[in-house]
Amino acid sequence: MSKPLKSMLMSYLKNRYDGVDSACVVDLTGLNVADTEKLREKIRESNGRVEIVKNSLARRAFADTPLKSLGESLTGPCALVTADDSIIDVAKKLVDFAKEFKQVQLKDAVLDGDEVLMSVHDLSKMKSRFEILGDVAGLIWGPGRRLASAIGSPQAKVAGCLKAIADK
Repeated sequence: MSKPLKSMLMSYLKNRYDGVDSACVVDLTGLNVADTEKLREKIRESNGRVEIVKNSLARRAFADTPLKSLGESLTGPCALVTADDSIIDVAKKLVDFAKEFKQVQLKDAVLDGDEVLMSVHDLSKMKSRFEILGDVAGLIWGPGRRLASAIGSPQAKVAGCLKAIADK
C-alpha cells in the first residue's frame, strides 16, 4: 500500500473514530457474506456499526484517543464494532450472534475510554444506561411512596374510626 493511500486511510480512521470512546473487536473469519450482513443488520438495530480495519493503521490512528488500549489488541483479522447509543446493548447482540455462529470470535472491548480492556462477554453482562436509570428511579420512588403512605395512614385510621362511631 502506498504512503499517500495509508495517510488517507489514517486520516479517515481518525475522523471516523473521533469522539468514540467505546468499541468492541471481533473476528469474523469464516462467515460468508450473507451471515456477515445478518450481523451488520443486527448491530444496526442498536445504532451500531461494524467496520473492517487494517490493524497497523488503526493502531496509529488510535494512538492519542480513548481507543488507544483497544488498538493494542488488534491482532489478526479484526472488525471494529461501535455504537452511537449503548455499546453494552451491542455487546449483548454480539454474544447472541456468536452463540448462533460459532465462527465469530469475540475479542476485547473498551468502555468509556478505560485503559483496562475487558472481554466482550464481560461487557455484555453489565447493565445498560437505561437499566441503571430505571434502578435509580426505583430507588428514589420506593422511599417516597412509603413516606406518602405513612403520612396518609394515620388520617385514614382516624377517618375509619370516626366512620365506625358515626355508624353506631
